[in-house]
Amino acid sequence: MNKLRSSSATYVIVGGGTSGCVVASRLSEDPSVTVILLEEGPRDSSPYIRFPGTYYKTAQGGLLKRYRWEPEIGYERDENDTMAQASVLGGGSSVNGMVYVRGNPQDYDSWEAAGAHGWAFRDVLPYFLRAESNADFANEYHGTRGSVGISFPASVHPLTRKWLQACQQSGLQYVPDFNGGAQDGCGLYQVAVKDGLRSSSASAYLRPAEKRGNLTVLVGAKVLRILVEKERAVGVEYTVDGEKKQVFADSEVVVSSGTINSPKLLMLSGIGHAALLEQHGIDVHSDLPGVGQNLQDHLEMSLVYQMRAGADSYDKFKKLHWKAWAALQYAVARSGPIASNLIEGGAFCRGTQTDLPPDLQYFFIVGAGVEEGTQSVPGGTGCTLNFEHVQPRSRGEVSLRSANPDDAPRIVPNYMVEQYDVERLAEGFLIGQEIMSQPAIQPYIDREHYPGRQFASRTELGEYLRKNARAALHPVGTCRMGSDPLCVVDPELRVRGIANLRVADASVMPRIPSGNTNAACTMIGEKASDLIRGKRHSSPKSLLTESQG
Repeated sequence: MNKLRSSSATYVIVGGGTSGCVVASRLSEDPSVTVILLEEGPRDSSPYIRFPGTYYKTAQGGLLKRYRWEPEIGYERDENDTMAQASVLGGGSSVNGMVYVRGNPQDYDSWEAAGAHGWAFRDVLPYFLRAESNADFANEYHGTRGSVGISFPASVHPLTRKWLQACQQSGLQYVPDFNGGAQDGCGLYQVAVKDGLRSSSASAYLRPAEKRGNLTVLVGAKVLRILVEKERAVGVEYTVDGEKKQVFADSEVVVSSGTINSPKLLMLSGIGHAALLEQHGIDVHSDLPGVGQNLQDHLEMSLVYQMRAGADSYDKFKKLHWKAWAALQYAVARSGPIASNLIEGGAFCRGTQTDLPPDLQYFFIVGAGVEEGTQSVPGGTGCTLNFEHVQPRSRGEVSLRSANPDDAPRIVPNYMVEQYDVERLAEGFLIGQEIMSQPAIQPYIDREHYPGRQFASRTELGEYLRKNARAALHPVGTCRMGSDPLCVVDPELRVRGIANLRVADASVMPRIPSGNTNAACTMIGEKASDLIRGKRHSSPKSLLTESQG
């Protein structure tokens, strides 16, 4: 290593993912402060990030960092089971499917009930509104002057519409807005797309903020530890281009490294369960047994179908002449497959649990093999129905393997350790098959390619799902906020026992939202920036009338 170099800023933000980009942008609105954002991954310069239709490239490519996870004891799984996290400026918002779902309002009310005071739906709605520039809705649930462009898909494949008809034939109602207070039913997803381009936190927040001059963004910067003096965070140590450096924070350090790496960084810095840290020879600064606990994620399964001869899906655009046609459609009219995120239609339902909010979510993909871990159909055209149980009861953990920052953390998600979760995912499987058997879509379907087998009982189906379902890549909860002794941060997102240190990302969520988590991460970044600046807002109107910087 070269000689240690150091610098300073008012605020140091660790992690340029969805929440980190928002926090950096908002804090830099004050010209009297300086902000440094450290991101381990590269800039979001890949052309595949920009276009909705090339999502299949970002969903499987080198912008993801993969972590091996350990299965529940007693269940053998593929040795290559991994949990992927984005490693690029913008984080998940730069690589995900762009589906914009906030979750059920009851999700956030449950946060407050669990001790996260000030995070009920009535409290977080203003921040959802401030973040959003919606091209289609303008009402009490939607903002039109925010940073993130939200819209319905510019291009909707005819097969998506047939699938939505099949949903209705199976008994689901049509819902025009999954973020309008009620999720029950089927409909088109809104997506984080503006003017035909992905609207990530990097493009929507960070890029405009970098013009201010008081924000410095360092990519390829791996943070090794938080510098703590007298139980106060004073900066961080990191490496970039093989050189070890330090940056000091005059005011605060904000950790936004995600559900896997935020607890890892805290533990490497002496913040975590004291007995476990001491086993690794790490000096303890704050004994917080909750660091790394409460890991939650959605578990996902796919039904893949081969389509009849002559039936159409986006798979045909894998051929060179169809790719050329798609490029022409997009260039001329911002339409066609490049304008689509490929996941246009979806649904939420309760199944037999009618006393609960909808806890099964569906994604219809007009193609096969789009996402990592899903299958293509052999030599043909296919479509895919993904489904998740979005309110799992199972909980896992993230812990250290050693005190070496280069060692991957130990991840034990305990997927489906609760039998309830097995039963709900099995019901989601059967409901999905029922939808795909309806008259509206059956004329286009040749056969079920995957799993493509019959199950003798729900027990057999449940065992199959335990072994074959995959991570949906929505991990949350490992730095849980609240008021009890196992909480890592308080409702102000301040790390307990360490001054001038906050966590602001999906890891602070007490409970996983019912749907895709990226919208909630944007909201957390918006609210975190106000908490850091000491701002309080009493109404959505006060937020919406603010300058956007």
